[in-house]
This record gives sequence, structure tokens and C-alpha cells, in this order.
Amino acid sequence: MKIHFYLRYATKFGESFSLCLPNGVRHPLEYLSDDFCIASLDINAAQYPDGLAYSYEFHTVDGLTKPEADPNRRLNLVDLNADALDVYDFFNPMGLLENVFTTQPFRPRAVLRIEKSSTKHSQATHVFRVKAPLLKPDETICLLGHGKALRNWDTAAPILLKNTGAWWETRLDLSEEEFPLSYKYGVWNARTNKFLGFEEGGNRPILTSHQSPVTNHQSPITNHQLSILHDNFARLPLPAWKGAGVAIPVFSLRSKKSWGVGEFTDLPLLADWSKSVGLKLIQLLPINDTTATYTWKDSYPYASISAFALHPIYVNVEEVAGKKHAAVLKPFLKKQKALNALETVDYEAVLQTKWDILRQLYDLQKADWIKDADYQAYYESNKHWLAPYAVFCWLRDTNGTSDFSQWSKHSKFKQAEIDKLLTPTNKYFDQIGLHLFVQWHLHLQLKAAADYAHAHGLSLKGDIPIGIYRYSCDAWVAPDLYDMNAQAGAPPDDFAEKGQNWGFPTYNWAKMKADGFAWWKQRFEQMSLYFDAFRIDHILGFFRIWSIPMEAVEGILGQFIPAIPVTEEEFRKAGIGFDRERLCRPYITEAVLHEVFDKDAAQVAEQFLVARPDGRYSFKPEFDTQREIKPG
Repeated sequence: MKIHFYLRYATKFGESFSLCLPNGVRHPLEYLSDDFCIASLDINAAQYPDGLAYSYEFHTVDGLTKPEADPNRRLNLVDLNADALDVYDFFNPMGLLENVFTTQPFRPRAVLRIEKSSTKHSQATHVFRVKAPLLKPDETICLLGHGKALRNWDTAAPILLKNTGAWWETRLDLSEEEFPLSYKYGVWNARTNKFLGFEEGGNRPILTSHQSPVTNHQSPITNHQLSILHDNFARLPLPAWKGAGVAIPVFSLRSKKSWGVGEFTDLPLLADWSKSVGLKLIQLLPINDTTATYTWKDSYPYASISAFALHPIYVNVEEVAGKKHAAVLKPFLKKQKALNALETVDYEAVLQTKWDILRQLYDLQKADWIKDADYQAYYESNKHWLAPYAVFCWLRDTNGTSDFSQWSKHSKFKQAEIDKLLTPTNKYFDQIGLHLFVQWHLHLQLKAAADYAHAHGLSLKGDIPIGIYRYSCDAWVAPDLYDMNAQAGAPPDDFAEKGQNWGFPTYNWAKMKADGFAWWKQRFEQMSLYFDAFRIDHILGFFRIWSIPMEAVEGILGQFIPAIPVTEEEFRKAGIGFDRERLCRPYITEAVLHEVFDKDAAQVAEQFLVARPDGRYSFKPEFDTQREIKPG
């Protein structure tokens, strides 16, 4: 199949475009005219049974490459049934405002199907595709233009496009029409059957190889040629969109059916309330597993032991048990009532109670669970994180710590050892399989809650911490992706005058870049199973991070990485002078000692300090860092 790609763009000298095909294939576009660039390819349709996805890249005069905002173009070559295609595209730049409203939070949950094109695929000569976000539920895009096939601009009977997801589309046979032709899109109200108006701007010309953009030469249309017009966005005014939402931690959603804490199964109740008061979005605080010690200290949601695994505390054990195993819950019902009656969440008691129940349910259900086809599909899709996570949890429990450097065995991650431990015949498999079982049910419950929210017209927003926990499964599996010799934090500000030290390692961006940021892509993909949008906590960390030395305790001793340094010359030009010891080391004199320690100054100097010839003091080597002298 011969495909001609025409890209509408008025380039300047030195600018260029590339056509991007699957597997990283790039084809340069050639200059055709002041308005068009072109690439012509011979494509074997059989190699793309699911369609040919493609996009464009823009290359600036300065050598920068700018990808498109949203490569939604796909040519279903088999379905199109043509020997030759002429494809007309607009470049979709990242900064185009309309792109915001094509993202998942703004997509309608129910698509109104207006009508299917009456033109058979084999008869069509032209395919019209356009995007139109934020239409009202009873509105659809319509098409009018010159000629009989385009209804001669009859606004009482326009051509109604159908919504295919990313595009509004119609197929027309223009083989009997006299060119040149022009057209415009408009909006039609399907409820009142009334034309609401045309898009803004001038008429759109129909330009095909039969009416060349260069020569304006007409040639006959054959049955095996097809022109596809990707018109990007209909030129409709964007409404002043407004929406409100609610941000809440899942643990706060406790209901009568909860087990001492809010659970994923409580989210539908929040969705019902949100819809009743006109909210459009629900944002949840981080929901990843933070179980490092099984104590209340693990309740901090930004220190997860896995960037992928869901927190077991949010599982509803009644849902896991079902009617068949409901009897398992009876001895725990008084405990459930007592936990629910507390004013605050008893983190440790809730978690312990749930694990006591889940272990029993696992023993009763494991034979059927392991053979469940849906579970097996879930496992294969999530194996890259799920398998090491389950083993990590078993090793954490076995060794009594998530600090893998202290483990007697498997302190270094080795894939072959993990695979062996995950064999169902392994004597430890049930202890490991329990964590697979729990993650499966957490997935089912959160997915059901997300589907419920979506069905009620609500979007869900997740929360992604910028850092990972130092003693997490992620750090165990791939420590080279992180700088384990640094601590992430925040510089001093009005809220924390000594800065913040989160203790998390920073990222090894060079290593992450080497594999195309695969870990981040997997993380986003996992979150997108449930969420329409993400908040990335401290997103500035993608560009620079406040990095604190391991020997420091307070955030004030960190620095931005990367950062532009201040030179000695700049100090001197500012009249400050430059004394490295004075500016970069603790400044301790007799006056400082007496001001801070008063009558104990001499004792402190003798025990902790070394006198210097210049009248200052330095710390003795054994006390020369914040971590060495940290109280307690």
C-alpha cells in the first residue's frame, strides 16, 4: 500500500519534521510547498493488523526535537480497504490549550452514538476526522460543504459524524463531485434536531493528490484510492470550564461496613455524595503499601515499600470472604465494631486484625485462586513488580525488618532466586503467595470503585510521591536507579527554617534515561489502571532535587542538584570576601561557646572540640557530622 503523508505546516528555513512509526522508525519529511511537507512510504498492511499508529516530530533551527502532544492517529489499513492513501494532517503542538480537554479526566463517560455513515468502506473516497472536546451530552459534530455529497450547505440536514473515541468521523464518496470543494464543521443538537452553528474561521479546502497542493491539477479518483483528512480540532470556542473536587485520604472514609479504617469499598459512597453536590473529581492521598514495621510509624503515606503495591489496610475482608466463607468473619465481628467505634484509626490493631482474617481466607481459597484465569492475566501483566514485592514482604517478615542490608539471605536481589521462591512447589510459597492473593483482591476492589465513580461521571486523581523509601522493594530490586548515598528533602523556608530531610534516596537520572525511564512509565501505567490524573508530590524533583549528605540530619545542610554554583569571584565582587572555612564549616569561637553553653563552655570544649591556632574550634573527628552528634 502506498501512503502519502501530507503535513500542513509553514516551516521556516532550517526547520523540519519527521514521521514517527512504531519501533522507533523515523522518516524525514520533505518540503513540498510553503504550506505542506510530505513523506511517501510503501507499507505492508499485513504487518499492522491492529493499525498503523504514527505521529510527527518537529525539529527546530537550534536542533531541538519537539514531539506532538497526543499521537492519537491510527490508520486501520485492513479496514480502510485501499491500495493508496493520501493522509492530510495538522501538527498538534504540546502547548495547544485544546489538548488539555482531550485527557482522561475530561472524557465523557458515556458516548452518544448518533448515526453510522451510510457510505460503505469500499465506496468511500474521503474520511473526515476531527476532535471536539467538551461538547454537551446531546451535541455532536456535523459536516457541510459544497456539492451534493456534502449536502450543499443545508443546515437542516447536515452530515452527522460518529464519535470513535479520539475522533469524530465520517466517510463520504466524493467520486462524482466536481473539485475544488470546501467544507466546514458545525455542531448539531441531537435532542432538538437543530443546527447550532458553524465552527469559526474560513472554509476548509479539500486537498488530495487528485487536486495537488502544488499544481492544483485534477486527476480522476479511482476505487482504490482514499484520502484521510485529520483536521485536528474543530474551531469551536472553548467554554470557561469550571469544576470542583474533594481531596481525601482513604483511611478517612470509614463506614459502617468498614473494619476500623476507610477502605476501597467505601469509595462508591464518596462518589454518590460527590455527585449529589455537583463535584467532578475525587483526589486520594497515596494508597501504596507502607508496611515496613507493622507499627503506627508506617502510617505516613509518602514512605511506601513499593511504588506499585496497594496498601493491605484498605482491603475489605468481607468482600474477600464472600458468602461462601463469611463464617470466617464471625469471631472478629465484635472487634470490627470496637474498631469502628474509635474516634481515630488504631492503625496497628486494624492491620493485625485484617492479616489474621486474610491468612485464614487464603488457606481456604488458594486452590481456586491460583487457577483463576483473571488472576493469572493480572499476574502476568504486573509480574515485573508483583513478584519481587511478594518475596520482599516475606523476607521482611522473616527477618523482622525491611532494611534488606540486614537480611541474612537475599540481601542482594537476584532474579533467578526470586523465580525459584515463586515456584508453587517451594515450601515457602504459601507465605509469599499470601501477598499475591491480597494484592489481587485490592486490585479488584479499587478497580470496581473506580469503575463506579466513572459510571457516575466522576474522575479520580491519584497522588504520586516524588521519592521512594530507602528500605523499599524498589531500592532492593534496582538500587542503581537511585543515589543511595544521598537524602532528598527541601530547603529552609517559612514553614521549616532548618529545611526538611525526608531520608529518601535521590534518583540516578542518567541510569533511568538509559532505559527510556522504564520504571517511571511502569509506575504511571500502574496508576492509570485506576486514576484519570495524577498529582506528583514535589514535581520539581524531576528537574532539581534538594540533596542532603548522608552524614547530615537537618535539611539546611543540603543543596540543589543540579544547580549553578556561586563562585569565589562573585563573593568578592559583592564585597563579602571568601573564607571557605568560615562559610562552609561550623563557626565556633570562645564567644559562641559561652553564649550557647555559659558555665559549661569549658567542659564542652574539652569533650567535643579541638582548639585551632586562629582562635576558633573544630569538632573532634568522632563528632564531626550532624549524625555523629545527634541526641539519642
